[in-house]
Amino acid sequence: MGNQLFIYNTLSRKKEEFKPLVEGKVGLYVCGPTVYSDSHLGHARPNITFDLLFRYLTFLGYKVRYVRNITDVGHLENESEESGEDKIGKKARLEQLEPMEVVQKYMNSFVHNMENLNVLPPSIEPRASGHIIEQQQMVQEILDNGFAYESKGSVYFDVEKYNQKYRYGILSGRNLDDIKTNTRELDGQSEKKNSFDFALWKKASPEHIMRWPSKWSEGFPGWHLECSVMSTKYLGEQFDIHGGGMDLTFPHHECEIAQNVACNGREAVRYWMHNNMITINGQKMARSLGNFITLKELFSGKHAMLQQAYSPMTIRFFILQAHYRSTIDFSNEALQASEKGLERLMSSLKTLGELSASDVSTVDVAALKEKCFAALSDDLNSPIAIAHLFDGVKMINSIKAGNEKISANDLTELKSFYHAIIFDVLGLKEEQTSDSGDNQVLAGAMELLISLRTEAKAHKDWATADKIRNDLNALGIELKDTKDGVEWSLK
Repeated sequence: MGNQLFIYNTLSRKKEEFKPLVEGKVGLYVCGPTVYSDSHLGHARPNITFDLLFRYLTFLGYKVRYVRNITDVGHLENESEESGEDKIGKKARLEQLEPMEVVQKYMNSFVHNMENLNVLPPSIEPRASGHIIEQQQMVQEILDNGFAYESKGSVYFDVEKYNQKYRYGILSGRNLDDIKTNTRELDGQSEKKNSFDFALWKKASPEHIMRWPSKWSEGFPGWHLECSVMSTKYLGEQFDIHGGGMDLTFPHHECEIAQNVACNGREAVRYWMHNNMITINGQKMARSLGNFITLKELFSGKHAMLQQAYSPMTIRFFILQAHYRSTIDFSNEALQASEKGLERLMSSLKTLGELSASDVSTVDVAALKEKCFAALSDDLNSPIAIAHLFDGVKMINSIKAGNEKISANDLTELKSFYHAIIFDVLGLKEEQTSDSGDNQVLAGAMELLISLRTEAKAHKDWATADKIRNDLNALGIELKDTKDGVEWSLK
């Protein structure tokens, strides 16, 4: 583990040197999807962000247990006020399906999308509905410790009482007085002591589909509870990293901290990591705002806001080109630029494979490697790492053109480095832009045209040679005359 990793800890609001609880091992928990609809571009960001973290930790030599949950119960429509229907229950009612049919349908869709984006599966992917007993046990322990109360069959976390001994708001930076001021009383919530108390267990209304028996009532767990339970079940009462979107910082992750402390007397998470949002015209992309584009639509190009289809690797590269803690604003222009940049990076691998070794090197491969890994070890700074990779592309092209030299050892090292960082760490992969038959036809046509152009030049028919080159250029095909012959590429 030669590269020491520093990550920004939301809890301390600064970068910290990462030191795992157990040397050589990492416990990583990330909030997964609520599976009631197809994933959109905004959902791709946390999954790609923490896939990069998972990959890089593994690359550094750590043994990582990566837990990413599936929320299939308890997530209500109005999550901040804990009102409305269960999102999955509502979808089941509207589509006349069993709730678990809805869950399975959209979980299959999510898994398929993640495979397309080359997001590695987690070590464990637990479902909230499969841990009802454990959630009830945590509710009872919090009650026994005096930080919750029962009211009309529901159980609520007593935020004010908790705040007297600990601090509620430590993660988000809020204080209870501000929360009191900004929290309004809602109809039907008179059973709470305070409007800002949150549900640990909710008594199900007669129309509520998803319900389980308990000592308090037939009901369902509060949304925040599942992550406290499943993270500590599989990673222990204390573990290394908890990740998720920054929109989950409050109240979801704040409530997780309170639940863990109220139950076990200490915080569970040592490093909190949050990715920023994807925006459209400066506004967060969200299903509730109606400004989202599903991943399926992005891959097919079938959406009014899209000028074309974008491949899964273009989407992945687009997200990696921004630091995970910065916002990304969606636009066709940005995606098209990412598409071209990705093509340039991937084509450099082909050029790299064609290089010939010299006796000595005039390039510094070791310095390039050090810069890339230094960027990734500095809070996963993927855009800086990618910028260094493009510096390396210039190096590769200079060697190909004969302007620089590279030794056999350095060439082997450069090939190994590029394959490791592009495929293993960044998680990019080669994509087939069209079917193999089309590619073969295009390659054959280009071979014929290059032959005709070469023949024209041999007969000093410069007009014909220039016309072939210019007409191909107008079609988006670029010809390059090199010392090894003519090369062509799609612009």
